[in-house]
Amino acid sequence: MASSHDIDPRAFEDPRNRYPTDEEFYASGRPAHPVLPEDRPRGGGGTVPVKHRGTWATVALVAGICLLILVGIALFP
Repeated sequence: MASSHDIDPRAFEDPRNRYPTDEEFYASGRPAHPVLPEDRPRGGGGTVPVKHRGTWATVALVAGICLLILVGIALFP
């Protein structure tokens, strides 16, 4: 034997040593109709525009953070 993974030459005629081709192997577990419906269809249909927070909310958030930093510096010099 050339390699430990080769088939023993004495067992070539044994019907148990029949191995399926790649196509046979991978086709054995597939359903009759392997195409699945899309769970998230692409395109088509009306779209609702994404609603973002207004610019005032962003300005208030940044101003609040700056105010917090300035108060912290003023209280703990």
